Amino acid sequence: MKKPMNSARPGVTRLALTDSLPLTCSRDGVCCHGKVVCLNPWELACLAAAKGLTPADFRDQYCEFDGIRLRFDITADSAAVWKGLPECSLYVPDRGCSVYGSRPLVCRLYPFGRMRSGNKLHYIHQGRSFPCLVSCPAVLDLPYQTIAEYLVGQKVKAGETAQDNYLEIMQQLADYAFMLLLETGLASSGDQLTLRLWRKLGKNDPGQLAKYIGSEWINHLMLPNTGDLLNDPAAFACRHSEMLESQIQALFSNLADFAALCQASGLMMGLALHLARGLGANPAELVEHWIMTAKELGACE
Repeated sequence: MKKPMNSARPGVTRLALTDSLPLTCSRDGVCCHGKVVCLNPWELACLAAAKGLTPADFRDQYCEFDGIRLRFDITADSAAVWKGLPECSLYVPDRGCSVYGSRPLVCRLYPFGRMRSGNKLHYIHQGRSFPCLVSCPAVLDLPYQTIAEYLVGQKVKAGETAQDNYLEIMQQLADYAFMLLLETGLASSGDQLTLRLWRKLGKNDPGQLAKYIGSEWINHLMLPNTGDLLNDPAAFACRHSEMLESQIQALFSNLADFAALCQASGLMMGLALHLARGLGANPAELVEHWIMTAKELGACE
């Protein structure tokens, strides 16, 4: 079979692992221009190691929005060759990706995405037609591969493990926001400010949200001191989770009144949403789901 037959939702095609597509890369560098490459903390640390930098230095040189996204720039080369599309800060003209062996999951999966619902995982691509055909028609002349073969060749396992573990950490941070609202007497006091704060944070652009969170907590979230665990993304994420929990417990011990509880709940929600954006989620949509759940559990807005 040369093309997938089922669609996940309008504008998105769901793929089977047995689907065969023109997945041999033409090495034209098109996918390194005009894209958005989101990062989780493990990926940030891996890229930094590949460049021989500390995660903080790598973030400052190659990222935007405090490390959740690779920076893309308009260069003389991209303006002349790539139709003015901005170029990934890690791309080297006539060579390609400068950290290819440590590239993030979104790069390994391209042109696919992952769609997870509970324990079910699907691979998808945007549109009904294979995305590479417009920008890289040369792929039609190269060997076809099944989705399963492509995933093996791209070595996605470690990146997928990190992604799934950080999705759990995102939910844990949101759970703290819920706990501060629902289990401290804040919601039952008639509070209407906390859910409004959550919604405002969900609508913030990445820079605004990072400013609200503050540099200390952004560093806790994006620059964990996990030791030498890069080769074990599950252990890396577990250690990071433990460190965040310790810092959060210290924060909780200083909460004295409902106003402080509201702000702490907002901070936890802000951290969850910032991490969510680095995982490729839409914070505005996500926070609406969490607000609806909080209302069902007794919170007011």
